[in-house]
Amino acid sequence: SKLSINAFDYNCHVDLIKLLRQEGELIKLRRARQKMSELFPLTEEIWLDWLKDEIKIASDGSDREKVYELFERAVKDYICPEIWLEYAQYSIGGIGQEGGIEKVRSIFERALTAVGLHVTKGAAMWEAYREFENAVLKTAQVSTGSPQACQQALALQLERVHALFRRQLGVPLLDMEATYAEYEEWSDDPIPEAVTQSYKKALQQMEKCKPYEEALLVAETPKLAEYQAYIDFELKAGDPARIQLIFERALAENCLVPDLWARYNQYLDRQLKMKDLVLSAHDRAVRNCPWTVGLWNRYLLAMERHGVDHQIVSDNFEKALNAGFIQATDYVEIWQAYLDYLRRRVDFKQDSSKELEELRAAFARALEYLKQEVEERFSESGDPSCTIMQNWARVEARLCNNMQKARELWDSIMTKGNAKYANMWLEYYNLERAHGDTQHCRKALHRAVQWTSDYPEHVCEVLLTLERIEGTLEDWDSAVQKTENRLARVNEQRVKAAEKEAALAQQEEKKSEQRKRARAEKRAFKKMRKAKAGDKREADDDDDDAWGGEEEEQPSKRPRAGSSLPLAGEEESMTVELGLFGRSAPTEDPPSKQKERAAAVKKEMPKVVHDSNKDSVTVFVSNLPYSLAEPDVKLRPLFEACGEVTEIRPIFNNRGDFRGYCYVEFKEEKAALQALSLDRKTVDGRPMFVSPCVDKNKNPDFKVFRYSTALEKHKLFISGLPFSCTKEELEEICKVHGSVKDLRLVTNRAGKPKGLAYVEYENEAQASQAVLKMDGMTIKENVIKVAISNPPQRKLPDRPEAGRAAGALVPRQVYGARGKGRTQLSLLPRALQRPANPGPKTENGTLQTLPGPSSTPTEAPKMSNADFAKMLLKK
Repeated sequence: SKLSINAFDYNCHVDLIKLLRQEGELIKLRRARQKMSELFPLTEEIWLDWLKDEIKIASDGSDREKVYELFERAVKDYICPEIWLEYAQYSIGGIGQEGGIEKVRSIFERALTAVGLHVTKGAAMWEAYREFENAVLKTAQVSTGSPQACQQALALQLERVHALFRRQLGVPLLDMEATYAEYEEWSDDPIPEAVTQSYKKALQQMEKCKPYEEALLVAETPKLAEYQAYIDFELKAGDPARIQLIFERALAENCLVPDLWARYNQYLDRQLKMKDLVLSAHDRAVRNCPWTVGLWNRYLLAMERHGVDHQIVSDNFEKALNAGFIQATDYVEIWQAYLDYLRRRVDFKQDSSKELEELRAAFARALEYLKQEVEERFSESGDPSCTIMQNWARVEARLCNNMQKARELWDSIMTKGNAKYANMWLEYYNLERAHGDTQHCRKALHRAVQWTSDYPEHVCEVLLTLERIEGTLEDWDSAVQKTENRLARVNEQRVKAAEKEAALAQQEEKKSEQRKRARAEKRAFKKMRKAKAGDKREADDDDDDAWGGEEEEQPSKRPRAGSSLPLAGEEESMTVELGLFGRSAPTEDPPSKQKERAAAVKKEMPKVVHDSNKDSVTVFVSNLPYSLAEPDVKLRPLFEACGEVTEIRPIFNNRGDFRGYCYVEFKEEKAALQALSLDRKTVDGRPMFVSPCVDKNKNPDFKVFRYSTALEKHKLFISGLPFSCTKEELEEICKVHGSVKDLRLVTNRAGKPKGLAYVEYENEAQASQAVLKMDGMTIKENVIKVAISNPPQRKLPDRPEAGRAAGALVPRQVYGARGKGRTQLSLLPRALQRPANPGPKTENGTLQTLPGPSSTPTEAPKMSNADFAKMLLKK
């Protein structure tokens, strides 16, 4: 059922095949494998399982032929020595049929061509071939017949074995020395000098390859960097067969790396140029990486280069359109490649032909496809400058002499937002200049002068140049008047824009200067206040009365935005700041009057009391905009959709400003539970948080966060997204790789995106496939990172409760008069830092109590300046 929804779910195909194989459903199993092989190249393990199952049930000759056909398909997907070895050994079973021996030899020779140069696994194929020929040799030695015929057959078979030994010793393979020793023991005659020289040369080559092979042995899969280095080494050596083999080995383990396929195909296109080999590699490339438009473009060019039938080229182009590219520009690129191919097929010497009509129909279909299919999916055509329409206009003008159609196309280009660009008008003008007439050139330039906004001087100059060469006096006067008027308007607009920009810059500079002055005066005020506070400690009682009479209490928290009453000790600094912006500074009241006024305002505001017994029918709503007018009226329609609302209690500060949260009480508990689904709903452009009403004092471990913070293998974490990326756009990209159950864009408290997202798939297989294909993808010029969701553990603050339980008190960090400095280096001698009674030590942030009668740390005695001087001078 999943495959009926998404036929390109690779892991689902694998799971289905495994289940059918366990159940022994041979017919369904064969059908499932067949369907998967049509969509994807199969790995070595899947092919070997399939082949072994088919070999078991093959009985007669027709079944054997089907197995041979299956082997032929298997060896085309990837270069796999094990599949070739299995193929050769299976063919030996048919040696009794007519031509059986020659068929076995043919398969072995093809296997040697494919994998005989494999440094680590090629020797097994050579040895299997020699064992087969040795078996034939033994048969020839005991065969009956005329002595002369037997002698000739024996000599011929001996020569075959000798030839295999000599060929193998000329190839750099692992454990070559053992093969050379085996040949010496097997041969009655001494080994020829030429064979020895070839063996030594291959041995030297093997030594050069050994570092790269050893690097592959110790590297972790997929070993891409090691294979790249090996490929560079073989390219310098220049042996085509060895280069092809190392590319194939690398691709067998890195089949989803488009750049590696592109490099291999480029080598085949430029160096080997063998039709079957080149086209096979291109076909495998697009089957492995169908989302890469560059591979499809290369495939179309290769098919055209090797004269493939037009119908096959068209069919492959249709496959490309259904490949599921990830950018709108990819579709523009593949259409351009196909249209170029169709244009090269047309003989433009004829006024009309089937190929020309097909080209025009393809241009029209391309424009319709980009408008209907691509724009709906990506919200953009991918071709803002209308390059496809431009090419069509050029083809009609230059090759078909049809300027009327070209003008219609260019008018359509200009109506799509390109009329403001000078280069678009000049392209049209050049086309008219080359294939049209002066009247239409003049008309195009007049329109360009009127509409161009980026470089109007340039098109004005081109118009004047045209009239200077070909125009009459009336044409010249008209052009001069039109250009002067246009340039005057442009200059006026530029002056206004410059003045506006200068004014903004000046305002910004004033604001910056005001902020600097405010900071300077604030620092000066704080220094003055600290100096007075220092004097107070040393002054008489009369000075205390002059300062204010009583010590002010320091606030524990900063006021929220929206709170209008400054906290004690901060009102004076706020007055200074208000004065900087030209406002009249209010006369200062003594602290006692300030407290009386604040108490008076506070009495006017009714205090909202929440009954904890109604927690089950109440929800807590937070993160609402502070500017929300009449929260009760605004929120009631939203929550009444969940059930009957008894009361909405917004919370206000002392002055009556809304604090951004409230309690919503329902008549029934079911309605309160349903209201939780409104969490993160946008209210006045800000996400509203709706959570259960729970007393944190009674339930300190209660967490409102409703998303898992543990490893979730079926969920992806995406970072680096552009802030303009919408949920729908991201969902379209993710749906290509599996069924998306849920998608969440992470926002801040104001509802603005943070460039992060969580995507939940139906299973782990789909998520893994999406990570493999989406990581490093570019979305709107942003390169995204994709990983399995596994949030880091939150660093919880040290809790003093454990220390209190053991009877220890955690001392509060006390900073100096300047607060917490930029550096935490102590400038006090170490001897002075040691407390008289060392307190409890901490390890990894956990308080450790020491045994003893009391673990309470004692304060070091206060010392005067004279005491410090005596201590430092003491020897």
